[in-house]
Amino acid sequence: MKFKKSLAALALSTALVAGGAALAKDSDHDWTGIDILVLHWSQSSNPFFEAVNSGVIDAAEDQGVTVDIQFGEEDPVTTSNILETAIANGVEAIAVAIADDNAYDEILCRAKEAGIVVVTLNIDDSQGANGICRLAFMGQNFVESGYVLGKRMIEEHGLKEGDLVFTPVEAPEGTYAVLRHEGVAKALAEIGATTEILGTGNDHGQALSLMTQWLLGHPDADAVIGLGQTPTSQAVQAIKDAGLTIPAGGFDVSQSILKNIEDGELTAAVDQQPYSQGYYAVTQAALAVKYGLYPSEMDTGGAGLVDKTNYKAAVEWAGKVR
Repeated sequence: MKFKKSLAALALSTALVAGGAALAKDSDHDWTGIDILVLHWSQSSNPFFEAVNSGVIDAAEDQGVTVDIQFGEEDPVTTSNILETAIANGVEAIAVAIADDNAYDEILCRAKEAGIVVVTLNIDDSQGANGICRLAFMGQNFVESGYVLGKRMIEEHGLKEGDLVFTPVEAPEGTYAVLRHEGVAKALAEIGATTEILGTGNDHGQALSLMTQWLLGHPDADAVIGLGQTPTSQAVQAIKDAGLTIPAGGFDVSQSILKNIEDGELTAAVDQQPYSQGYYAVTQAALAVKYGLYPSEMDTGGAGLVDKTNYKAAVEWAGKVR
């Protein structure tokens, strides 16, 4: 397998990957001419996507195809420009995260009409296939997982009517944030509790500062539920820095989140299994291009929670796969 630097030396490995292992499986075809764009919605500095890209790279090697990993930098214009360039260059497939329900409809429908295989990963349109021209989604059921996490926090910590739960998230307007919050808020509404959202961005230092300041201004908060990896990773420290003793839970897995779970300072985190999102998005897109096999919907995380009973299984692979 060969690696070539893409447009810029991004903090996360934005690279062109040409797979070779799969060629031995099908000596009659050289699939390296199949170009697949993998376009993440987030900033290139977001460590969450290391595990996604591990799956992308492994799938490219297994399928013998070429992938171009790009980041939209949370900017619809940047994302649209990358999509337009890929279409103009004649890519065979696009795997893209949809953080904005309306920004890419026309572009992706045009890609589909041009015969380009389009799948979504990590984040889908909130209306699923009814809202965007794509064949299948590989990612988490955000509403369901948010509801399960909300119920866990209620049951374990006795949250009740009138309680206030702080729900910070990197990008409050992002589809993932809206849907995760919908699930959490649904669980809390059943007991008469409320939530308040705060945008933190992806920078951990900035997130910690913003979350701490919010908690200092809301000493009556009863719990913290981070709606993304960045705020979840900073929740425990923010609570300490604000001088509070309230429970915390959240989304996604990292070494620091797992350490908080091990120490009993974080109740649980929803595991969306990012490696699977990258691996199966590229694998299914490649199979569709090669053989006309129709991609399948895939819930990569279910509503599984990582807590003190099972966190050890994720420790070795956090950041690389989990």
